[in-house]
Amino acid sequence: MTRIRALAGAILAMAAVVASCGASAQTAATALPSSAQPAVVANPAHTAGPPSAAALAKTGPEAYLFAHMTDARYGVLHYAVSLDGLHWTKLNGGKAVNEEYHGHPSIAQGPDGRFYLVGNKSDDDPDIRFWVSDDLIKWQVFGTYRPDLSKVAGLPNAMQRIGAPKIYFDKPSNQFVVLWHTATVPGVPEDPERYWSSQRTLYALSPDLKRFDAPPKRLFKWEIATIDTFLIANPEGGYCAVIKDERYPSYIWTTGKTIRMSCAQELLGPYPEPGPALSPAFREAPTLVRAPNGVDWLLYYEQYAGNGYGLSMAPRLEGPWVEVWGNSRRKEWDRFEMPAQLRHGSMMPITKAQYEALRKAYPEK
Repeated sequence: MTRIRALAGAILAMAAVVASCGASAQTAATALPSSAQPAVVANPAHTAGPPSAAALAKTGPEAYLFAHMTDARYGVLHYAVSLDGLHWTKLNGGKAVNEEYHGHPSIAQGPDGRFYLVGNKSDDDPDIRFWVSDDLIKWQVFGTYRPDLSKVAGLPNAMQRIGAPKIYFDKPSNQFVVLWHTATVPGVPEDPERYWSSQRTLYALSPDLKRFDAPPKRLFKWEIATIDTFLIANPEGGYCAVIKDERYPSYIWTTGKTIRMSCAQELLGPYPEPGPALSPAFREAPTLVRAPNGVDWLLYYEQYAGNGYGLSMAPRLEGPWVEVWGNSRRKEWDRFEMPAQLRHGSMMPITKAQYEALRKAYPEK
C-alpha cells in the first residue's frame, strides 16, 4: 500500500510539472511580439466549412478566367470564370466563345497590354497560330509561325508535329517564349507508348510573335518525356517549369503520367530534373494561378480523358503540395467545384471589371 501511495504521489507531481511547463510555454508564446509569432495563413480550401470573409480577403487576384475546350468540342475555345479560384462557372451557356480558334488555349498579356492566344489546328498542323485581343472578348488573327523542326540541336529525327503550343511573356527580357512538344518516334498499334515516350519540350523566342530569329531549341537537357510544359516566374526568384511526365508509370518510372515541376534561376535554365509528383497519376494539362489570399498556389490538372479536374495547393512553388478534395458530390467534403466536361486549357488572373465584362458578353444562359 505504501508503494502504491508513493507511486500515485509521483504521478501527481509529474502531472503538475507538465501542466506548469505548458502554462509557461503558453505565457512565453503570448508574450512574443506580433512580429515573432508564427504566421497563420487563412486557406479557404482547407477550412472546416465554407470560407469566411476573412479567409477570402483578397491580396491576390480579383477574379480568374479559365480558357478551355470541352469534351464535346475538343480544341474549340470556351470560357469559365471564378471569383475565388475554387468555384467555377461556365460562360455562354457552355457554348463556344470563338468558333475560329482551335488548340489547347494558352493566353499571355504582352508588353502592349493586349492579350495573345496561341493554338494550332492539330498536331499535324505545321503552323503555330496566334490571335490577339484588347479585352479577351473579341479575338483577331495575328499571325503564324512555322518552326523548322529539322534544325533542333540534340533532337535528331524530330517529327513534323507540334503538340499543345503554350505562350509566356517574360517581362525582364521583354520577349515571348512559345513552347510545345514534339516526338521523334512514330507510334504503332502494338506499342503506342513509344510515340509518347519520345516527346520532348521545345521552345522559340520572339520579341513580338512576328519575328523568330533562331531555330527552336530543347528546353531541358535531361531525357525524360515531357508534354504540356509551361513557364511561370517564381516570386522567390527565378522561374519554374511545370510539366507532365509523359513516361508510362512503372516500378522504374514511379512518376509517370503525373504533373511535376523544375525550377531554375534563369528563364531558359538550365533546369534540373523535375521534383516529385504534384498530382496523382494519369493527369495532364496543368494550369497554375495564385489564390485570392495572395499566398497559396492553385495547381489544376485534368484527369483524362475528360473525367474531370483535380487540384493541388501549396504555399510556395517549392511546396509542400497537398491534394485538395473536390467534385466528389459530397458538398461537406468539397473544397472546390469545376463544371463537368471541361478539358485542356489555361487559367489566368483578371480584374473584377474584366470579370463583369466577360459575364455580360457571355451570359450563363
